[in-house]
Amino acid sequence: MSAGRNINTLSQSWETPLKYVNAVKDLFGGYIDLDPCSNEYSIVRAKTEYRLPTDGLKEIWNFPTIYVNHPYGIDKNRGTSIKNWLAMCVYAHEAFNSEILALVLIAVNTSHWKRYVFTKAKSICFLYDTRLRFLENGKDIGKGAPMACAMIYWGNNQQKFYKVFIQYGAVVDISNLIGANIKMQKIPL
Repeated sequence: MSAGRNINTLSQSWETPLKYVNAVKDLFGGYIDLDPCSNEYSIVRAKTEYRLPTDGLKEIWNFPTIYVNHPYGIDKNRGTSIKNWLAMCVYAHEAFNSEILALVLIAVNTSHWKRYVFTKAKSICFLYDTRLRFLENGKDIGKGAPMACAMIYWGNNQQKFYKVFIQYGAVVDISNLIGANIKMQKIPL
């Protein structure tokens, strides 16, 4: 999880803090149907969890509610990164009408944000925790993420998303961008 910054752990599994797990469950009516990138230390406790060696990107995401806290960095063994996880979020929302939340690093200048967030998601909560303290191996190790994080929402209950997440950050409705042709051009230096 470097995003061009110093890596403060070799772990790719940064578990979601309890307050955000509770907020996700609140939005989803008390439980989460699928966590496609779970691990043995996760406190999400979704009804269905995909854990390695089961690759969540190769499984079906036909579930009503899905929460994604993807592995950080590039998985060189599988050739995957955040792009693949965000693409699956969009696919599941469009193909199965799944309601999806994804906890991701804020990187609005990247092609994956332009392609899968700004033109496909309904709302974003830019979290107030500027250096979100993830759990690592189930423990609060006290280290913050190298950059700010956001909760991305693909779903049809934007009012409830706003009501639940406004206490955690700045909630922005981006549904007017769906289908927009956002240019991915490089700015000359």
